[in-house]
Amino acid sequence: MTEHIKIPLERVAVLVGPKGSVKELIENKSTATLNIDSQSGDVEITEAKDPIKGLRTREVINAIARGFSPEKALRLFDDDLLMFETIDLSNIARSEKDLQRIKGRIIGKAGKTREVFENLTSAQISVYGKTICLIGYPEQNAVARAGIEMLLEGSTHGPVYKFLEKKKSELKRVEMGF
Repeated sequence: MTEHIKIPLERVAVLVGPKGSVKELIENKSTATLNIDSQSGDVEITEAKDPIKGLRTREVINAIARGFSPEKALRLFDDDLLMFETIDLSNIARSEKDLQRIKGRIIGKAGKTREVFENLTSAQISVYGKTICLIGYPEQNAVARAGIEMLLEGSTHGPVYKFLEKKKSELKRVEMGF
């Protein structure tokens, strides 16, 4: 089975890595072969010997394409419970200026808001292009997504941080099995 993905041209070098190291690592972990066209951003995934890992390959490539570092994206191969999710902002933002404002609210000054979200939910967040992407366990992503949606709906940061802090203690109880 062959699959095609188009990634932004500025993310091709990240996907390939120094001397092809990231591409090689993905191929080894996924049991698939990657053909990357650096002129168009087309990525072809072929011949995954392990079908489950083959499916994860698409998520890893999309995670790198959406701004995650290869190290963060490659974690998807190592833990079957980790989820990669995308929130599309193109339906929410009415203009380019609106999109920049929304992204700014999620990232925060000097990345502070994104950092608070990551610390309180343990989900990794990437804001890139017209998307916000998450890598985390389902419960972590659900809490991060709820907080992000609160910000998108116009909530101020204070109540959102309070919500995340409350949910953090609930997430800890889930992790501990209570």
